[in-house]
Amino acid sequence: MANHASALKRARQNQTRRKRNIVYKTKIKSIVKDVRTAITEKASAEAAETLKKAVSMLHKSAGKGVIHRKKADRKISRLSRQVHQMASA
Repeated sequence: MANHASALKRARQNQTRRKRNIVYKTKIKSIVKDVRTAITEKASAEAAETLKKAVSMLHKSAGKGVIHRKKADRKISRLSRQVHQMASA
């Protein structure tokens, strides 16, 4: 365990950030799963609506540093491509 005040503070900060990151990552997984479920069910309106929420959540998480910006962009790109392909078919 840390002995210096600054190291103790850093350990406390890491714990709170870890808890926050877990919450955001769980939300990301859930919303992405909802989009993929809507895609498999061929519900284009529902897929488009949940895609909007997923894009917002991914950008927000990337801005907070929970996930990398490029990972968020990659997920958004892949999901939006699938939704648009389903809508056009």
